[in-house]
Amino acid sequence: MKGGGPVISTLGCRLNAFESEAMREMADAAGLHDAVIVNTCAVTSEAVRKSQKEIRRLARESPGARVVVTGCAAQIEPQRFADMDGVDAVIGNTEKMLPAAWARVAADDGKRVVVDDIMSVSETASHLIDGFGRHRAYVQVQNGCDHRCTFCIIPYGRGNSRSVPAGVVVDQIKRLCDRGFNEVVLTGVDLTSWGAHLPGAPRLGNLVRRILKLVPELPRLRLSSIDSIEADPELLEAIATESRFMPHLHLSLQSGDDMILKRMKRRHLREDAIRFCQEVRSLRPGIAFGADIIAGFPTETEKMFENSLRLVDECDLTWLHVFPYSPRPGTPAARMPQVDGRIVRARAARLRAAGARAVMRHLDAQIGETSTVLTEAPTMGRTGQFAEVRLSSPQPEGALIEVRVAGHDGRELAGDVVNCVQEAARRPSGMGPSWGSLDRSGARIAFAESAP
Repeated sequence: MKGGGPVISTLGCRLNAFESEAMREMADAAGLHDAVIVNTCAVTSEAVRKSQKEIRRLARESPGARVVVTGCAAQIEPQRFADMDGVDAVIGNTEKMLPAAWARVAADDGKRVVVDDIMSVSETASHLIDGFGRHRAYVQVQNGCDHRCTFCIIPYGRGNSRSVPAGVVVDQIKRLCDRGFNEVVLTGVDLTSWGAHLPGAPRLGNLVRRILKLVPELPRLRLSSIDSIEADPELLEAIATESRFMPHLHLSLQSGDDMILKRMKRRHLREDAIRFCQEVRSLRPGIAFGADIIAGFPTETEKMFENSLRLVDECDLTWLHVFPYSPRPGTPAARMPQVDGRIVRARAARLRAAGARAVMRHLDAQIGETSTVLTEAPTMGRTGQFAEVRLSSPQPEGALIEVRVAGHDGRELAGDVVNCVQEAARRPSGMGPSWGSLDRSGARIAFAESAP
């Protein structure tokens, strides 16, 4: 690793991954060329344990390197990580996006903890990067969360909700298009809360419409994850009328039982989720839904779980992210009566099986269709609905390719290339790896874990 720039290991969400690319640039500029940086996750106790395991591994494999720990787990429990052998510095989620913080770490040979009060932060995206991702670009437009779901510790790692002004977002996406990106994904901790604290309190739909109007050269726009109960009329209008808005929404549903949703302090009920999916599907036939669902939340009975299981069919969900519940210390849910771990794991397996059947139905429905695919590797790409496609012949990475679907193997589609719709993205230097090709031995950013 000598002279090759800092090595960054990222655990957790896409937002962490976005920030890791910015950190790499700032740490390198500060002179931390040979540092090891671990961007931790705190979403579950298991995520914290994985973060600690990753720190020990990298410290052991990189003797003499400066080890810097940051991310949500470090923000919430800085001393826990500062006390670990081999850790040289701990910096918070706000500080990790500030060049001055990296300069302070570089200037100090002793152990330093640089973690301030995240709840006092009122701005976000202090360091915008032009082009994280090799094939599609991820743009952070929001950070933090004002909600307090009983299972979630993340607001204490990310702070309260704040948004990037629309003009700043539009300017960045224009630069990304100039650099050849054919798809942009808007990302944030609580994306549908975008704009609430900006002047005039605009909604996410307003941002989406402005991007599509003011950046006509952008071929594809996608959202990372939304809270369906907060979807505004302009967003629904964009879904219905904008062909460049991708027909795929990932929903934060968490459960299909009303009592569990109330105990989670969610803001919707099961009928709200079903009604939303029906409405959106009527506006945009062919749209695909993904969803986060927790199995075995405290007090969940078999009947309550079956409500979640039925939700897969009632909402016609395709891409499931199933999370077996594990208690996170410091959250109200951790103090509730827990479900036996064996039952939790069994329910998660049943949900995943339902998800596999849903994927099979979706792939079956694509056979014979022609779809525009964004290539992520010479012979692999994704449709607008985010289905993976194995291509019949090698293509330039980052290109938009028209493909006729010939079949599938239960996991991915098989497509015959018809023609190239849009040339491949130019690849700026210093780009991070794609989601589909994470090579820890060769990449300068190594992903220890990925999450929705």
